[in-house]
Amino acid sequence: MSRQAFRLWTRAKKARGASLERASLRMGHREFGASALTVDWIRAGLKRTGKTRSGLAKALGRSPSAVTDLLNGHRRLRADEIAIVSDYLGIEPPRLIGGGPPRPPKAPLIGYVGAGAIAHFYADGQGPFDEVDAPIDSRPTTVAVQIRGHSLGALFDNWLVFYDDVRNPPDDSLVGRMCVCGLSDGRVLIKALKHSPNAGLWHLHSNTEPPIYDVGLDWAAPVREMRPR
Repeated sequence: MSRQAFRLWTRAKKARGASLERASLRMGHREFGASALTVDWIRAGLKRTGKTRSGLAKALGRSPSAVTDLLNGHRRLRADEIAIVSDYLGIEPPRLIGGGPPRPPKAPLIGYVGAGAIAHFYADGQGPFDEVDAPIDSRPTTVAVQIRGHSLGALFDNWLVFYDDVRNPPDDSLVGRMCVCGLSDGRVLIKALKHSPNAGLWHLHSNTEPPIYDVGLDWAAPVREMRPR
């Protein structure tokens, strides 16, 4: 990953973690009943991520039976535990104070995609980042770039591209997938990956431009979601 892209991705991850920590500190160690909203949030998070109750118990420093009691509504959940559960599942916590529906998760907007499907990251000093509504199953590391113009097709102007699972180096699981790609020459492109016959190199494809053959990639991250802003 280029140094600038890595710094931005790291800053975004720390910012979301700090937000959860501040929320926990504001609420202190007050306890909340295991409301239907909380239980549904945890159950949905476990199902969506494939993580286990035993893993959640370990993260909380409690026994598996305590997690079972929590999910059955028989024990109370401390505010600081909300942040731990959110971090373990990689999802935003439910809105427990003030009523109303849960707030959608947010992701920092760290750059834009211009001509040639090239991603341009905002300089470190240009923060704070703008935030956009993130996919419901987003992680603390999820970030977004905005498409400007027709670089990915005429219909995608002003769309958002979300990603988080940075592979450094890229692996075979990314073949055929649309990815945000960090090239060895410093460019960052959004392309579909295919293997090159030459070891360690890749072919990059898109629907709107000629393929780019035999390039080295420092990193790649599969696109989690694309949608209009």
